[in-house]
Amino acid sequence: MPHSDNTERLLRDLIDKIEVLTKVVSIQVAGDKSTTERARVLKMAGLDNQTIADILNTSPATIRTLTSNLRGRRRRE
Repeated sequence: MPHSDNTERLLRDLIDKIEVLTKVVSIQVAGDKSTTERARVLKMAGLDNQTIADILNTSPATIRTLTSNLRGRRRRE
């Protein structure tokens, strides 16, 4: 099934490019902010902790800590 392998390769390539674009746009959107603010902006944009950690070059545990106050704020408002 050469067609299937080629399709999978193309899809993987597209996914890789989308991931790069996501990182570039994320950096541009909050580039002048602190890591905490950048993590919060990305979290509010709907990105998961692992993706945010990859973008900010940190661990998902750090992102969880940085954004935990965000969840608390939403509950109080």
